[in-house]
Amino acid sequence: MTATMADHVVTIAQDMFTAMIDGEPGLLTDRADDVVVLTEPVRAWVEIEGELPVRTVVATGRDTADRIARALLDMGPGEPVAVQDLRDALGEIANVIGGNLKGLMTGSNALSLPVVSLDDTQPAGDLVWERSLRWHEAPLVISVWEPDTTTDAKEDTQ
Repeated sequence: MTATMADHVVTIAQDMFTAMIDGEPGLLTDRADDVVVLTEPVRAWVEIEGELPVRTVVATGRDTADRIARALLDMGPGEPVAVQDLRDALGEIANVIGGNLKGLMTGSNALSLPVVSLDDTQPAGDLVWERSLRWHEAPLVISVWEPDTTTDAKEDTQ
């Protein structure tokens, strides 16, 4: 996984946000040099299982995750977001990004179901690369990890 692959994944995320969330380009921007501290982090990830297993993680703060869910599910700006709707929306974001990354990889690969963590849980593994982005000026981080195969990172968390 190279910096070029990271650039591809950022483009995939930007295209997905344009098509599925914003309806217009340019609202998800690459801020590669930003240092991000997330408030009430929400993480969603999928595993790409195959010759070179990787995990794609999408992370943001809870308020931003709620806004993404509202936009993706066509909800009103003040409408409360149910936990299951939040899980579905962020899981779909991770699934689309991971599925597109899987398509860029060689060999036979399978994509796991998404896992969403509403606490500070982060699956075990080694960071390959991480990119900071901004969506309506709120932080969103996409990273790729080599999974730790000695632990079960697929268990859904609260």
